[in-house]
Parts: sequence; structure tokens; C-alpha cells
Amino acid sequence: MAAPAALQRSVVSPAGRHTASLIFLHGSGDTGQGARAWIKQILNQDMAFQHIKVIYPTAPLRPYTPMKGAFSTVWFDRYKISNDCPEHIESIDSMCRRLTDVINDEIKNGIAKNRILIGGFSMGGGMAMHLAYRFHQDLPGVFALSSFLNKDSAVYQALKRNESVLPELFQCHGTADELVLYSWGEETNKMLKSLGVSTSLHTFPNLSHELSRTEIEKLKTWIIKKLPVEVAKTNE
Repeated sequence: MAAPAALQRSVVSPAGRHTASLIFLHGSGDTGQGARAWIKQILNQDMAFQHIKVIYPTAPLRPYTPMKGAFSTVWFDRYKISNDCPEHIESIDSMCRRLTDVINDEIKNGIAKNRILIGGFSMGGGMAMHLAYRFHQDLPGVFALSSFLNKDSAVYQALKRNESVLPELFQCHGTADELVLYSWGEETNKMLKSLGVSTSLHTFPNLSHELSRTEIEKLKTWIIKKLPVEVAKTNE
């Protein structure tokens, strides 16, 4: 069987020397280009850095059960939008392999793995947590915006057997979110913390299932903290 085609990506190049990379995964039904445009609209400019390349991949179309099997750009399938049902692990694991290719492309470009962050909005944040905590525990951090993991998530099972240092989690969630309840995000944060993850949870009163400028500015500050500018080793 032929290998699946590489995921489409929208890329914001760094202004200066490229020494780190950030992978941002969109929410269900969106695209990489759409997520980039949404953030650009909120900030009135791209989320851009001097030294960090920002990559927005697009999920391939697949049947999505919560939409009665209609095709949508989703990272994986769900039996329903709930934290109290089994995960569709087959589709999650398949996409973890596809997204590992995106990480490996950055490593081939000379970026060290400890200089790559991954995260996303809603389903994109859930996908990022599976990818990092189950398959790429040597990444420095993960961010999850308005996201959650199911109660018996494979992520929790993997971390129960883990002894190594884990990626730090930066999480944001609005208290008025009616699609992904704040309590689901809070429970995810508590579970990961209990399993040895260094976590933060930033709460946004009255924010529904969306992004805000304050939230993205906080995220940018955390990104710079995790991926600081590297001083060039030559005498420039």
C-alpha cells in the first residue's frame, strides 16, 4: 500500500535564523490555513517569531461520526463529543504516525527535538496530547486550548507506566465553553498533573469555544520561554 501523502501545511517563516519550530493543530472541520487566518484576525498580524517557524498542518478529510458520517477535516473520529465514552484509538494512532512525519521533517531540517513544540485548539489540542505524551515524550512542551481527553484516555494509561521527564502542558479554557465543557479541561489537567506532568491551566471567564487575544498573547509568552532565542555560536 502506498504511503499516505504528506499533510498540507500553511507555514509562517521566522524573521531571522530558524532554530525552533511550532506545530499548531486546528480544531475539527477547520484547516491549517483557516487556523492561521483566525489567529491573524485576532492579533491583527500573524503569530510570528524571530527564530521559530510556525506550521499549521491540515487534517485529511475523513468520515466523522458526530456529523452522522459526513466527511470533515478532523484529526481523528469520535463516537460522540463527550469525555465519558471510549476513544476511537485506531484513527488517533493512524494520525499520530502522520504527524510524526511533520516532526521528523523539522528534525531533518536541522531542528533539535527539544526545540519543537506541538499543540492546538479543541480537537487539535487533544491530538497534540496523544502525540506528545504517548509517542514523543522528549518534546519540551504541549499546549491545549479549549481541549480535553476522555476519562479512560490512552494517554493516561501510557503515563501510568512512565518514568521519564514529560513535556510541560500549557492549557487554556473558557468558563462559558458549551461544546467542550470547562470541567472536562479541568479534569484533564488534574489527571495529567497526578501522573507527573508539569501543568498550568489558564482560565478565561465568559470565554466560549473560541480563542481570545489575551490567551494567544499568554501562549506566545510561554512559547518564547520554552523556545528562547539561541545565541549564535560564531563570533558575529
